[in-house]
Amino acid sequence: MRQVLLAAAALLALAGCARDDAKPAVRTARDADLVLVRGGDVQIGDDASQADERPAFRYRARDVLLDRTPVTVGQFALFVEETGYVTEAERFGAGGVFQHATSAWVEVKGATWRRPQGPDRPAAAGDHPVTQVSWNDARAFCHAYGARLPTELEWEQAGRLGQTPDGHVFKTGEPFLWSNQHVINVWQGAFPIYDSGADGYRLTSPVGRFGTAPSGLTDMAGNVWEWTDSWYRPYDAKHWKPDAASERVQRGGSFLCDPTLCSGFRVTARSHSTPDTSLMHVGFRCAADPGRVPPVAGRLAAPGRRTAAVGTAAPRAARPAAS
Repeated sequence: MRQVLLAAAALLALAGCARDDAKPAVRTARDADLVLVRGGDVQIGDDASQADERPAFRYRARDVLLDRTPVTVGQFALFVEETGYVTEAERFGAGGVFQHATSAWVEVKGATWRRPQGPDRPAAAGDHPVTQVSWNDARAFCHAYGARLPTELEWEQAGRLGQTPDGHVFKTGEPFLWSNQHVINVWQGAFPIYDSGADGYRLTSPVGRFGTAPSGLTDMAGNVWEWTDSWYRPYDAKHWKPDAASERVQRGGSFLCDPTLCSGFRVTARSHSTPDTSLMHVGFRCAADPGRVPPVAGRLAAPGRRTAAVGTAAPRAARPAAS
């Protein structure tokens, strides 16, 4: 899947500026929970895994607040309604869509966050993760609420606290069917020819559908890749500086990850695309620094473990995307 994403990034280097100084104003607080992830000494990477996950190293993490779930379509719809924000896919006129019939990534005209597969396909459900948003779009959303995107080190810090209700962190080759219940939204079948949808979804799933981890977070593995604030670079690179072709890191894997071919759902796995790329399986969640959270950013989640049984829906009611 990693090679597919690289090809998609090259195909979909969307034109336009990053709009770093665009700061859309919001009036209404987000209907979102911010979960405190405690800092400490954290391992980053895996010396036994992919080349870009090596060398592993220790990271002294600080406390950070993360959205309990990826940002939903409903949350993004309210943001657009209040600010008039136009995403890069909308301005460009197309988004990246994986077509099962051809087993290829293509630009589809009219594919946007409202209808991620194209204008003739169903609208995105309000309680699913928003997709077809570029890194620039994700950054603008978080900044509008006084938040930011997490770094990839913060993302891995949180992911190592557990990705499922029992605190499990996935490794390559592990099954995703426990006691006849699926615990993650990934591909089932023969990629890229056939997806059985045995977990109930062939595309995105409602946030929290597969339960809440002991950290208080959901969807840390599978469902959608998530943008981070970090540039994609070798961990041991010295004096590295981004240029016009540099890409941003994504974490967490997606519903397109076939466990027999793709290991993107692992806590150390990294993907990457240019900041203006919009794809049907990439979303994001916001982060904030404790003590510096404006009221519009959302609610501070109550401390302690909060879990939902695997196989039960956990999302709040959300506004569907307008067609």
